[in-house]
Amino acid sequence: MVEKSHAQTKVGIQLKTSTETTEFAAAELAKYLGRIFDHEQMVVLEHAPTYGLTVLRLGLFTDFPELNPPEVPDAMWDDAVYIQVKQGEGVIAGNNPRSLLLAVYRFLNEVGCRWVRPGQDGESIPRRNPADLTVTVSERAAYRHRGLCIEGAVSAENVHAIIDWLPKVGMNSYFIQFREGFTFFQRWYDHKHNPQKPPAGLTREQALAIVRSLEKEIRRRGLLYHAVGHGWTCEPLGIPGLGWDQPIPKEASAENTPFLAQVNGKRQIWQGIPLNTNLCYSNPAVRQLIVREIVQYLTDHPGIDLLHFWLADGQNNQCECSACAQGRPADFYLQMLNELDEQLTAARLQTRIVFLIYVDLLWPPEKEQIKNPERFLLMFAPITRSYTQSFPNQTVEQMLPPYVRNHLEFPSGIRENLAHLRAWQQVFSGDAFAFDYHLMWAHYFDPGYIKIAEIAAQDIKNLRVHGLNGYISCQVQRAFLPTGLPMKAMAGALWDPTRSFNELATEYFSDAFGPDGAQCYRLLTQLPNFMDELDPWARQYPAIGNPEIMEKLGQINQTLSALKLLVEANQNTTNQCHRQSWKYLGLSLEISAQLTTILLHWFRGQKEMASSLWTELKAFTCRVEDEVQIVFDVFEFIETIERAFNGLKQVN
Repeated sequence: MVEKSHAQTKVGIQLKTSTETTEFAAAELAKYLGRIFDHEQMVVLEHAPTYGLTVLRLGLFTDFPELNPPEVPDAMWDDAVYIQVKQGEGVIAGNNPRSLLLAVYRFLNEVGCRWVRPGQDGESIPRRNPADLTVTVSERAAYRHRGLCIEGAVSAENVHAIIDWLPKVGMNSYFIQFREGFTFFQRWYDHKHNPQKPPAGLTREQALAIVRSLEKEIRRRGLLYHAVGHGWTCEPLGIPGLGWDQPIPKEASAENTPFLAQVNGKRQIWQGIPLNTNLCYSNPAVRQLIVREIVQYLTDHPGIDLLHFWLADGQNNQCECSACAQGRPADFYLQMLNELDEQLTAARLQTRIVFLIYVDLLWPPEKEQIKNPERFLLMFAPITRSYTQSFPNQTVEQMLPPYVRNHLEFPSGIRENLAHLRAWQQVFSGDAFAFDYHLMWAHYFDPGYIKIAEIAAQDIKNLRVHGLNGYISCQVQRAFLPTGLPMKAMAGALWDPTRSFNELATEYFSDAFGPDGAQCYRLLTQLPNFMDELDPWARQYPAIGNPEIMEKLGQINQTLSALKLLVEANQNTTNQCHRQSWKYLGLSLEISAQLTTILLHWFRGQKEMASSLWTELKAFTCRVEDEVQIVFDVFEFIETIERAFNGLKQVN
């Protein structure tokens, strides 16, 4: 039991090791303690002991040889925290500068601070006195890789907000795809799918300037910085790879054409999209072109911790020439990885390289081996999987289907996907993590956000069983409507997978919604999901009149009505964070109610009415976009539901 004191004792913050990140950690602690004490003058940043002050000492484990902190396998890549504070005085430490920042936020969390979503309206800061602050923590994060990858439509402010939020919930990595993330920023600034806002006409140079500013925020927090991914198969040819919806108006030049993959007897840009165009990887000149480009890029961008080297996106688009037919794409991929390692070593560049097993590359090499495993990390991206099943808690034994060039079918089952991972692990036993898509598309078909959160948490709990040391979530950045539970569940499970999902969820709803949070959780759990039926990767869309779908849709309205009453009862609650959570939930319920009505009309065979109501719902989401901008990606919502309707039309 802590004895409370109401004397306004000043608290000094003494920083032992000074780096950009540790200075930021000390400043964050001072900022939040000033709000906790409701008196900023009570917090003093000190570089040396000051008589008469209650002192919080901040530093690295090496600054405090008298401590017995948790051990970590690698001080740069892994995170551990040590907190021993009694009545406002003591030690907050981490094994590296980033870990110290995580330790500061963990201390603040333990004394009652909460960050249920990015932005100030997602913060809940308690009032305390220094003597109330007693915390003891000594922990190591369960997984090394804990981060997000940019996706969806975003403003610079959106990405800054999510970068700021990640370490507050124990995450340690951020990934900006492509060289300038152009397509993600363009979707927002040009307001794709929202005719109510005029396009800004974003340029590539402006997007690059945004990325440079965001890199500073990543560096300030010491987060592990992942970069690029796709684009290495077109940028070295002088062809921009800006996005999946960025076709080029003409064929490749005569100089570049011999380098392109030969498919169906032709060497050309695949369906007009450079980013989706593979090359003739058996050609040594092609491999050298790519490798030299990567080495030069890393020479020019030394701040990257993990560079992703992926082949083209798309599927069944590999080169069919006689030389490429002598090996699987994975064999030529590993040849390039080995050649890249040799040139990076010669250039004295230590950057680690992430390689991707995904679509055609799910089939492992037959001949090649990685020569220097320490350079590389394997990234498992089961993009075609189902999100109504989770990774099992034991390894699986299953035969792979045969590799048939450009005639592959990709697995939706979890066991089938894991069989591909297991086959790759016979070739590579180094560091590896999952790159998955729980909050990319499927969550839009889970109106309560409960099932997708539970699946994500369970997947993460079982990563270690399958030889994976963490998870980078490829997802929309604004995934906090109706709630931020899936994000909370992912972050919580990555740090401590022994916590139950129900424990994480109960804590989240209390933090985000206050006293009625438990009832809100119970009601949202009652909402059915449609992830298997309507997810864009669904193998078979249901037909009109499908009884299972009709039964699910019939269950929704009664629960939505009960939730609306709960929102009304809490709309004037005094806590700003809770009040905003209820407001966001109310808007989400309106979207869910309209979408339910649309689907009911569709599955009754009333297609024209469904189409008309869908037009109205799109207009509604565009009208309220400013109200939900930080928590809901209107672009990706419309894009995903449109894709589902296109799939339904094909079978109806």
